[in-house]
Amino acid sequence: MDPVHFGVMMTLNLCIGICTPPVGSALFVGASIAGVPVWSVLRPIIPFYLAFAVVLVIVTLMPEVSLFLPRLYLGYDA
Repeated sequence: MDPVHFGVMMTLNLCIGICTPPVGSALFVGASIAGVPVWSVLRPIIPFYLAFAVVLVIVTLMPEVSLFLPRLYLGYDA
């Protein structure tokens, strides 16, 4: 596995994890600052979770997606 591809996949996973319950610290902090229940914050975000999952599957199965820009601009060739 290419290190750049691994880094992109890891970053996407961490971004999804930080705003997804039960460990979603960003979700809980945002809800507590706004003074609203977590479910009222979570409900409108559900379509974005689906988009996150689709993007993660695409990047995982097609490494060319995450390696396109490094190869184009940096001449990266692993």
